[in-house]
Amino acid sequence: MVDLADDPTRLPDADSPSPAVAATEGAAPAAPAEPPRRRRRQWGTERPRPPLPAVHARPSTAKLIWGRVAIWVTVAVWALYMLTVAVTLLFAGAFDSTWRVIEAVSYLLVISVLTFSALMYLVARQGAYERFARHRRADRAELDRHFSFSHGPLTVLVPSYAEEPGVIRTTLWSAALQEYPSMRVVLLIDDNPDPADPAVAAKLDETRRIGPEITRALAGPAAGFRVALAHCEAEIAASGQAGEDLLVRLVDVYTAAVDWLRALAATHVREDHVDDFFVDEVVLGLADDLDATAGAVMTALDEGAVVPAERVRELFRRLVWIFSAEVTSFERKRYASLSHEANKAMNLNSYIGLLGGRFAEQQTELGLLLRPVTTAAEADLDVPYSEFVLTLDADSVLLRDYCLRLVHFLEQPENAKVAVTQTPYSSFRGAPTRVERLSGATTDVQHILHQGMTAHNATFWVGANAVIRMEALDDILEIDTVDGFEVRRFVQDRTVIEDTESSVDLGERGWTLVNYPERLSYSATPPDFGTLVVQRRRWANGGLLILPKFWRQMRAHRLAHKPMAIGEIALRANYMASIAWASLGLVFLLAYPYDSRLVSPLVLIGALPYFLAMASDLHYCGYKRTDIFRIYGFNLILLPVNIAGVLKSIQQGLTGKKIPFARTPKVKDRTATQVLYVVAPYVIVGFSLFVAWRSWLDGAWGTLAFSAFNAFCCSWAILANIGIRNSLVDTWIGLTDWMWVDAAPASSRAGDGEDDSPDWRTVLRQGHPAPGGRS
Repeated sequence: MVDLADDPTRLPDADSPSPAVAATEGAAPAAPAEPPRRRRRQWGTERPRPPLPAVHARPSTAKLIWGRVAIWVTVAVWALYMLTVAVTLLFAGAFDSTWRVIEAVSYLLVISVLTFSALMYLVARQGAYERFARHRRADRAELDRHFSFSHGPLTVLVPSYAEEPGVIRTTLWSAALQEYPSMRVVLLIDDNPDPADPAVAAKLDETRRIGPEITRALAGPAAGFRVALAHCEAEIAASGQAGEDLLVRLVDVYTAAVDWLRALAATHVREDHVDDFFVDEVVLGLADDLDATAGAVMTALDEGAVVPAERVRELFRRLVWIFSAEVTSFERKRYASLSHEANKAMNLNSYIGLLGGRFAEQQTELGLLLRPVTTAAEADLDVPYSEFVLTLDADSVLLRDYCLRLVHFLEQPENAKVAVTQTPYSSFRGAPTRVERLSGATTDVQHILHQGMTAHNATFWVGANAVIRMEALDDILEIDTVDGFEVRRFVQDRTVIEDTESSVDLGERGWTLVNYPERLSYSATPPDFGTLVVQRRRWANGGLLILPKFWRQMRAHRLAHKPMAIGEIALRANYMASIAWASLGLVFLLAYPYDSRLVSPLVLIGALPYFLAMASDLHYCGYKRTDIFRIYGFNLILLPVNIAGVLKSIQQGLTGKKIPFARTPKVKDRTATQVLYVVAPYVIVGFSLFVAWRSWLDGAWGTLAFSAFNAFCCSWAILANIGIRNSLVDTWIGLTDWMWVDAAPASSRAGDGEDDSPDWRTVLRQGHPAPGGRS
């Protein structure tokens, strides 16, 4: 065996700092004396369990057949309802007044749009399962051969605002351990660069240290593996083959890498189920993969088999790829020449606009500017160009071969016009709260639907993670001038769902988007109702604003004699507008006592394929089939949130003013909820009970059953996901919040003699205020 005493990949002695958090210089913070206290697990959540496999289980033939049957049954029952109910009532003279006609038309319209959304669910899931049945995973050896040739750097951009350092550290480590030939990981810190609060400043300093910490930790093993690769290439060049000594050396370096990764796993602080996933699936998963490779090489040695020299070179090269990432950070708000718009899109745009450039920092009366320069000697900031950009949310985690597989897919000749590929994120299992568990269930079902949308060329970029072709971003670039500075917009920031609008922009330029049919990315789901409200209100806001751009894209395709397929049009329209029409339609069904003659068992029969299919999908994703009822109640209590998001879209459309994203306060490790969203679910329960009582008196048994079911599901959802105590606390906070004001520093209070003259930078830039400008 090869002596590793002088090998930089060798693990340090027991008294040395762990390489997981320290490297060639400096030591990492020691592990806490006691493990951190975890969030208390609520009743009704699932116990920790391994995630589903990366490759989807192949659906059976029966599942595919029943999926098609569900689609046709939904269409047939809807048509039958229209004929038997609407036409029958028409000939029976039931519509004897204008109001009766309006009532009937509105009911039929509501049933039709809800049926359409259910149909789109069935169409998307069918497309997904057909893709899963056809998918064949690329072999590891094929990936290694593909990337044996020179590849430009991949830049991973992680936008972050006020995130916890522990969350960021986990995300950056998952990106840094990606198996890719040349990769830069850039944390885009969007916090105020000079906070006055010492606690906030300390948190920001810790965040800034994460990138250098990871880079230093990787430096030691990376150097050793580069030396081992050089020895490998020299021996193969000299002998033309991989001898036994070289194979032994390969086993040794792989064993050293496995030990290093297991040390990293041992030192990583496990605060929650997300950390469990990172340690078990990312770090230890990679260690087990390398260990299996070392075992295979050892078996080949024992059998006296010949391993091709090129394959041995690829295996040495793989270790260099894993440990050679450069992790750094960038803060756009340090520079007056970059946009300070408070949204993720402009945080990304600011850095993407710098790719391939060299810049010198220049202090002026306006602040610190970035000035383009031509030579490296002049540059304070050198940003290499990247053919591909990976955007990754700061609370997401990637499996180890995410980059390798997705870039390999993009570089296939038939995918030359694919602008974005991604794996719609899955949820972390073992959530400690009921809200997080149900959020995770809906997330995992949405993963299936997004995969099915690709089957109809209706993919949307989902912003949590995506590999994007830089050529495509250049195609949709818009350049503006704001306050005398050039602002580059690759990703539009008109709405808070910037990824959805960018999908339409790319489609207008002839690009396509594809969801890679595996589970390779995971992202956090809201742990409490207040956080959920913030997320879902953002999701509901913006789709209606993007629809006109989509209609223009449809018209352009038609004029170019390349009309979109019906499936693509229907799925895209449903994705952008279904929250609006489904929410408003459900409000009508809940609030208005429709004529009982309009209510037919056919309505329930038409909805059954949708609910049965979702129950099947939940089971496919490892949940209970009965969770379909919990999700129904879950959606009822979110109904006011969705409507608020839709109204915000309408407000922005009418006023032309972008809707800012509001953050909500924390209350004892949870996010407080606005009074409206706490009280509204109780109103839904009360009104449903009222309608049920009226229906009892009128003998409208169908309406009675529907209202009673809604009251029960919504009540259960309130108790399970909001809680009576939290409802009272949030209501009290909402009702009394107006009584409190932030105490102003003494130096800023009126009458203190403070000079209220304009800032000197403002005077130099804008001149002295005009007469009468001072109040």
